[in-house]
Amino acid sequence: MSQAFTRGQKSPISSFTTGDDLYVGIQLNAPGITWDISCFGLDADDKLVVDNYFIFFNQPKSPEGSIQKLGPQSGDTDSFRATLNAVPEKIAKLSFCAAIETSGTASQLQSGYLRIVAGGTEVARYSFTGADFGAERAVMIADLYKKDVWRFGAVGQGFAGGLADLIRNFGGQVEEDTAPPPAAPPGFAPPPGGPPPGQPAPGFAPPPGGPPPGQQAPGFAPPPGGPPPGQPAPGYGPPPGQPAPAYGGPPPGGPPPGAPPGAPPGQQPGYGVPPGPPPGAPPGQPGYPQQQPAAAGYGQQPGGYGPAGGYGEPYPSQHQPVQPGLMASVSKYREVTTPGQRWTKQNSKLVKVTLGPDALARRGSMVAYQGNVEFEYKGSGGLRAMLESRLTGQGLKLMTCKGQGEVFLAEDASDLHIVELNGQRLCINANNVLAFDATLQTEVKRIESPGLPGGGMFHLEVGGQGTVVVMTKGTPMTLMCQGPTFGDMNAVVAWTAGMRVSFNSQVRISRTVYAGASSETETMQFMGMQGHFVVVQPYEV
Repeated sequence: MSQAFTRGQKSPISSFTTGDDLYVGIQLNAPGITWDISCFGLDADDKLVVDNYFIFFNQPKSPEGSIQKLGPQSGDTDSFRATLNAVPEKIAKLSFCAAIETSGTASQLQSGYLRIVAGGTEVARYSFTGADFGAERAVMIADLYKKDVWRFGAVGQGFAGGLADLIRNFGGQVEEDTAPPPAAPPGFAPPPGGPPPGQPAPGFAPPPGGPPPGQQAPGFAPPPGGPPPGQPAPGYGPPPGQPAPAYGGPPPGGPPPGAPPGAPPGQQPGYGVPPGPPPGAPPGQPGYPQQQPAAAGYGQQPGGYGPAGGYGEPYPSQHQPVQPGLMASVSKYREVTTPGQRWTKQNSKLVKVTLGPDALARRGSMVAYQGNVEFEYKGSGGLRAMLESRLTGQGLKLMTCKGQGEVFLAEDASDLHIVELNGQRLCINANNVLAFDATLQTEVKRIESPGLPGGGMFHLEVGGQGTVVVMTKGTPMTLMCQGPTFGDMNAVVAWTAGMRVSFNSQVRISRTVYAGASSETETMQFMGMQGHFVVVQPYEV
């Protein structure tokens, strides 16, 4: 079963395959646009190691052969072979990128994906559309990178320049005049009638009928469905009579459920186009010249999506392509992406968490999510916390967010603040907690005060390594405690653990702390050494 990735998601390669001889296939469906697809061999500083580790149409192979450009095949616009155990130590990252050679922008992409195939079986896929980009002319699609072990990261980041600018960005040199590209090395595409003896590269796509004995490299096999002799690859799987139902496709002998009439057996909707038009041309649909045909409601996704294919449901942005005119109108509200970062502010009132490890969030704070995500209700501290909640009204009802995907969180349009804890401990008013990493240690604590219902004020103390998202009404203020510091308990948001905290009664008019309380309120007094602080908001709960 193939693992579906979302933008910004990373995972060790060992989590979805034990192989290290990988086929990387890239498909970009943007009619009328020609793409230069390349791979950069980068060092630990994201700089090109040397020019001969820039793998592109004019240099299709690294010096030792660990990275090879294979060209179009099996429905992919372009493809590569990466033999990870042969990649030199100086290479820390393989970055797969695409740049527009003709006119156009990345927002015109109807659909696209990068997939990883190991041993002839697809094991990972990252899908995207033009809705994920704007006026950029290049895309950094995904990385294979080494951090103790080899890992895969779905990047999906647009780049304003073209191929030359990408090369310069990675520290490479660009010549003004380049020589014409050499002929393709033998073995990348067998001629009609089968490849001449001794020419195919070991382990590449075998000709129809199975590979000749001794020519299949152990551990590497591109996806089934290579072109039959004399016929270019149409981009939707094997020809009739040679089905390869590997990615959720139909059994041999019939088209998939919901396929357009006349589709050849084994066709997977969304991979390519029917025979007739040139590769990359959109199928004819009256009134919708830029849109591919939909099959069973998910026409923009490969046939592997859904229960039969095992990839899970497609993300909402991938159901239908967004046309450039509409995207230009809403581009300022687009999702904010920060590759490699787990918590990301989308704006001042909305935050995104990329799952992998679980996250805890205030119940009902989810406003959207993408991917295979489950939500489980959870208390904030067991029976004791439940009793304290009943007495004080400060209960924190939580839910666990688990799975693979992205969850977007907000609460009553409150201002959100991402706080990183690196071993410190922070006390937070329960009313101001939105979400936090499940790896953090949490404890409900009470500050004694006879004047409050329940005999004191309860708060949540968090500590350890991780992130907590704090809510405020308005822009908060941080007060350094260089002496006695006082704050209205209804306005105090958080404070550093370890201070001496007590209550000081003050009389005021027409405001109550809790239902049934008197007109006397409690002011919190903080006493701490240098480095301690209190956070207050310009709003009283």
